Amino acid sequence: MNPPIRHLALIMFVAFSLLIGATTYHQLIAGPGYRDDPRNLRVAASRLGRERGTIITRDGEVVAESIQDANDPSVFQRSYPRGVLYAHIVGYDSLLFGTTGLESSRSTDLVSTRDATISGLLAALFGSDLRPKGLRLTIDHQLQLVAATALGDQRGAVIAIDPATGAILAMVSTPSFDPNSLIGPRAGDAGQALDSDPALPLLNRTTSESYAPGSIFKIITIAAALENGNANPLTLFDDPVALDLPGSTAVIHNFSGKTCTAGDTVSLENAFIRSCNTIFAQLGMDVGSDVLVSQAEKFGFNDEMPADFPTLGSVIPAANTFTFDLPGLAQTAIGQKDVQATPLQMVLVAAAIANGGDIMVPYIVDEVFTAEATVVERTQPAVWRKAVGRATAETVTTLMERVVTSGTARRAAVANVRIAGKTGTAEVPGGPPHAWFVGFGPVAPEPGEAQIAIVVIVESGGDIGESATGGSLAAPIAQQLLATFFGVPK
Repeated sequence: MNPPIRHLALIMFVAFSLLIGATTYHQLIAGPGYRDDPRNLRVAASRLGRERGTIITRDGEVVAESIQDANDPSVFQRSYPRGVLYAHIVGYDSLLFGTTGLESSRSTDLVSTRDATISGLLAALFGSDLRPKGLRLTIDHQLQLVAATALGDQRGAVIAIDPATGAILAMVSTPSFDPNSLIGPRAGDAGQALDSDPALPLLNRTTSESYAPGSIFKIITIAAALENGNANPLTLFDDPVALDLPGSTAVIHNFSGKTCTAGDTVSLENAFIRSCNTIFAQLGMDVGSDVLVSQAEKFGFNDEMPADFPTLGSVIPAANTFTFDLPGLAQTAIGQKDVQATPLQMVLVAAAIANGGDIMVPYIVDEVFTAEATVVERTQPAVWRKAVGRATAETVTTLMERVVTSGTARRAAVANVRIAGKTGTAEVPGGPPHAWFVGFGPVAPEPGEAQIAIVVIVESGGDIGESATGGSLAAPIAQQLLATFFGVPK
């Protein structure tokens, strides 16, 4: 073979190799991604009418299903039987607006592989089950229903979690929307109306919105002091009417506008039970920015959460930003200034205290099952991080229980069940405060006894307005969930 022909053969060999390699990559490796990409209108159109897997709650309530067309058995209509109640969890599969929620994040399971891609053909050739799989969630339908009813028309969020496993038991964000409206004949108008609604009904406030945590952040501040040995529950602090902040003319007052207690000094225990800002602002400055920020980060702030659903990170400014800003550190220690937390983050704080300091990875999909109801995948609980030592967790638990029995969270109490909690009333510039409650129960459960941690936030004073507090607005909502969980009559 002469040199020109040899070179031509080599070039053709390389070209064919590249062509075969590219074809193989796009069909076998990238193909499923192209298939499931909601921006791919051609593929999305081809999927319209295809069967998707069923999604059910832990107790068997169907929250998403595909209904077969009576006139054409090969065509299916996606349906969300519980509408607004599970919209932020399940999401939707819409030709116009793409795919969100579990419909998006678990599309690999929910979508049938009966298609014309090489991967689909190979799966069929080797006898794989091509029918879509279903999902069993960790959500308890009754708790979900009670949470939504208790929030009512108020803007806010509720999350309940099993502290020992990380399983999400309830996740409600209000206002919500009906995902059925985004797949019907008037989907375009419905989608535009939802997108322009100032109440942001498409926003999942439980995981994708952050707020000033207010006084529920004092759990982190006192944990930092206990872990670092700065103070213990019996440590005494001066009890001023107002705390002068160093290097500024600003002062911090208690909610009452008075001293924390009647004396000249107050113990840290009583300051926590009464949620006194003056004492915790001073404690934050005593602890220092390095310790306070480090403790918040041990609870998960400034980190990406390894959940099986999208989450927004919670943030606290870096410690060095407080070097010349002690007033800012004092305000951060009481959950104001620039610290921001999602409701999911704060329920993990409570869950960590309940679980001896360990934070479990939160998850919402418990099982994946085939069309014949055979479970092929089950989520295994896993520890995400260690927030505090067991001794600190037990001390904070004792203090939180006293908040419920004799402090600001008395309206979260459940008869004959030991509940621990903390309220928060976060100031909002120019508007009514956000009302928080975070807690768990039962305290010190027996081996095998079920436990629950809850967070409630109601935005902008809810139905009460300017005078709303965490104790008056959020705690009663939590009480309804706790009573339902423990089967206590209302």
